[in-house]
Amino acid sequence: MNKTDSSTFAARRGLLLAGAAGAFGIAAAGAARAADAPSAATTPTSGRIPVVLPRTEFVYEAIVDLSPSLALGASPFGDRFMVPIVGGSFEGPGLRGTVMAGGADRQLLRRDGAKNLDAVYELRTDDGVVISVRNSVLSRPPKNNAPRYVFSTLQIVAPEGKYGWLNDFVYVGTLDSLRPEREAVAIRVYKLV
Repeated sequence: MNKTDSSTFAARRGLLLAGAAGAFGIAAAGAARAADAPSAATTPTSGRIPVVLPRTEFVYEAIVDLSPSLALGASPFGDRFMVPIVGGSFEGPGLRGTVMAGGADRQLLRRDGAKNLDAVYELRTDDGVVISVRNSVLSRPPKNNAPRYVFSTLQIVAPEGKYGWLNDFVYVGTLDSLRPEREAVAIRVYKLV
């Protein structure tokens, strides 16, 4: 890579980083999190395959109402809990409806203080279509003055038809507690495009 290509690459990478951070609305937090990760700018193939950060598009926000946590006991990996999902709502471009009661979030409080969450639940759209969601979350406490890390990957399965497009993407998300005002969490879901 010559000097011109290198500076063009650096400028493009800077624009992509700024755009990705803006998409999540977390420019400062994103920069702090990026410091945790190794740089992908110089890989064995980056000379012939450009390193391009994935783009995201907002899909929906769900407000998920929860019952109190149930302790399931200790395991060799940490303490286990289950949090029943009792309802809620979701909304995004072309999507709106309720979170169905009956799902649950199984949690593992690891010995290092991080939590692994595995939530399985259904969404019912305003026009009666049921969409299944599995949300796998890693939540770890702040390290080295960095903000708390809470991100997820989601599997979304919809029936063929109006919402079949949901089957065609990889999803990532964020999770924030709404306590103490409400016994609920806010989940924002983005598709990689």
